[in-house]
Amino acid sequence: MDEPVLFRLLTDVRSGALSPDDAVRQLRRLPFVDLGFAKVDHHRSLRQGLPEAVYGQGKTPEQCTAIVGELLDGAVAAAGGEYGGHGEHDEQARGTGPVILTRADAAQVAMARAAHPGGHLTVTGAATGGDQVRGELSTVVWRPAAARPARTLVVTAGTSDLPVARECEATLTALGLRPGLLPDCGVAGVHRLLASADELADADAVVVVAGMEGALASLIGGITPAPVVAVPTSTGYGAALEGVTALLAMHASCAAGITVVGIDNGFGAACAVARMMP
Repeated sequence: MDEPVLFRLLTDVRSGALSPDDAVRQLRRLPFVDLGFAKVDHHRSLRQGLPEAVYGQGKTPEQCTAIVGELLDGAVAAAGGEYGGHGEHDEQARGTGPVILTRADAAQVAMARAAHPGGHLTVTGAATGGDQVRGELSTVVWRPAAARPARTLVVTAGTSDLPVARECEATLTALGLRPGLLPDCGVAGVHRLLASADELADADAVVVVAGMEGALASLIGGITPAPVVAVPTSTGYGAALEGVTALLAMHASCAAGITVVGIDNGFGAACAVARMMP
């Protein structure tokens, strides 16, 4: 439940369009529902302005599917509508916000999408860090938020960083922040960045995804006036230390004001941008 849905519910009770008993029935699912193996938070959007998300690692396909279903059905029930399972909802239900399944493997994606059609799939690519044993991962989004006017760029240091960048891009899209993705690599990437100077100057926020020594965050932070969210990745060899070197380098950047999230955390970077945007 988000603020527009709660406001509409109270307005309907005041006008007589909805009885107090029906309002209580819809509110029974709040603030959370206990599924036995997980407590699903229906108040997160109301508290934070950000939706609850389902993190695939450590969950069975059945658990992912059940949590996604509760987020879809519970939110729409609170809005007074019914989830049709086809990505389309009545006008009341559209205010209930996105549902995001992140870091999901093939089995989790298959079951969740079969049970809840309409989810938009983004294959992020080969898993990184400790997730490598799970193979190729994806992000699935149901009911993305309406587009917001903010101009957001996601810039990568190389193609090895694309799985994290794609996760960030999919999450930004779910939150209504349609990003432009610049998948750059090596010397060609430097030329691409120079060619995109106008885009960097006009951006409202820039997410920089980089492994190795993580130097790209300082470079971008020194040439754009926009807020920069840096994502260290676990790509690299030698003394990269599975992303620790990039993480520390980004924290020690001489470009003032850079925000740094955890290693490989494209989802968290997108949420940080969403909190910054009006």
